[in-house]
Amino acid sequence: MSDSFLPFAYFQGKIIPAELAKVSIMTNALQYGNAVFAGIRGYQTSGKKSSHIFRLADHYSRFLNSLKILNTKIPYNHAKLVEVTLELAKKNNAKTDFYIRPIAYAANFELSPDLSRLTFDFAIYMIPLGEYLPIHKGLKLMISSWTRINDNMIPSRAKITGGYINSSLAKADAVNLGFDDALMMTQDGHIAEGSAANFFMVRDGVLITSPRSADILEGITRRSIIQLAQDLSIPISERMIDRTESYIADEAFLSGTGAQLAWIASIDSRTIGTGKMGPVTGKLQKLFFSIVRGNERKYSSWLSKV
Repeated sequence: MSDSFLPFAYFQGKIIPAELAKVSIMTNALQYGNAVFAGIRGYQTSGKKSSHIFRLADHYSRFLNSLKILNTKIPYNHAKLVEVTLELAKKNNAKTDFYIRPIAYAANFELSPDLSRLTFDFAIYMIPLGEYLPIHKGLKLMISSWTRINDNMIPSRAKITGGYINSSLAKADAVNLGFDDALMMTQDGHIAEGSAANFFMVRDGVLITSPRSADILEGITRRSIIQLAQDLSIPISERMIDRTESYIADEAFLSGTGAQLAWIASIDSRTIGTGKMGPVTGKLQKLFFSIVRGNERKYSSWLSKV
C-alpha cells in the first residue's frame, strides 16, 4: 500500500484495510465516469492532540444532491454518511491534516452508459494532505483555451467524476506552459472558476465572485468565504466577470477544499494589484485558517470533532 494513503477505507459496508478496497476493471464507473464524489478536509487542532473535519454535513448535502441530479440513490441517508465518515476518521487516527474522498460509483459490470440500469455503491478513503496549491506564494494563472462544461452538458454543480476530464485538460495545459493553474470560461466568455477551485477578485474594496449560474461548482469553501466576508462587513457581489476585468483586479484568489484560500499574483502574465497578497485576501485567509484550527468559537458549528 502506498504511504500516501491512510491505512483504512470504508468499502462495501465496512471498514477494511485500504489496500483491500478494490474494484474490477470491468466496473461501469471506470468505463463511463458514472460516479460522484466529495472532497472533504480534516485539520489538526491548534495546540491540541485532536482533529476536526470542516463542514462535513454540508459536503454530504451536496454529495446527495449530485446523486439526485443523476437520478440515482445509494442505501445511505445523510446521517449515516456522516456517521461512517467520522468512524473511519477515528479509526485512521491521522496525525497530520488529511483529506477524505467519498465516492458513489456505478458498481455494475454493465457495458452501457445507461444510468437507469445501474446500481451505485459507496466507498471512502483518506490521505494525508497539506497544501494542494501554495497559499503563501502567489499563483500564476492563465485563461484556459478549454471551455468550462455547462449545465446542459455535464452539470458542473454536481461533482461527477467523468466531468473532471474538463479540469484535467485545463490544468495540464497550464502546468505544461509554466503556470500553476488555469481559469476556465463559460461558453459566453465569462470567467467561471479555476480548474478545480472557485474564483474571487477584489475591485475597489468589493469582493466579487462568479455566480452559481456561471457553470461553477457550488463550493462549500466558496460559501464559507462569502459568509466570512459578510461577517467582516466586506461588500460582496456575485456576478459575471469578464476576462479582462480579472487583469485589472486589485486582488484575486482561489478557494476550495483543496486550494483552501490561495492568492493569485498574476493572470495571463498580468500582475494582479501590487503582485503581493492584498489586505482583503489576507484578512479572509487569516480568519479561515483560524476557524479550521478550532480557534474561532463563533464558527464551531462548521467543525465536526473526530
